[in-house]
Amino acid sequence: MNLNNIFGIHEQAVELRAKRAEVLASNLANADTPRYKARDLDFKEVLSELTGQVPALTTTNPSHIGPSQEVSEPDLKYRVALQMGLDANTVDTQVETGKFAQNSIQYSASLRFIDMKIRNMLTAIRGE
Repeated sequence: MNLNNIFGIHEQAVELRAKRAEVLASNLANADTPRYKARDLDFKEVLSELTGQVPALTTTNPSHIGPSQEVSEPDLKYRVALQMGLDANTVDTQVETGKFAQNSIQYSASLRFIDMKIRNMLTAIRGE
């Protein structure tokens, strides 16, 4: 059993979902800000990069700094507005609220998975 991989992608997914929640909350907070452009991140793309499913940078010299597997600041993209407001704001509160709710559910699911893994490990350690 490899303890480094016990949680699978859920460890990175929780961190990434938390960052996405901040971005979506920022969009909602700026719904009335003139010329504010709604932003989001492509969760699948960023998670693929973190889990190594997408070819990453490699080091060719021992003195090079290797790629980090931590969730840093992912590339934010501008959301394509269905209808821009008169003040050039692209935040659609209904879309943002829906995306925020969906992200929250997926965040909770990853946390439940991690919790289940920890409980299973404790059960195995105790021999119950």
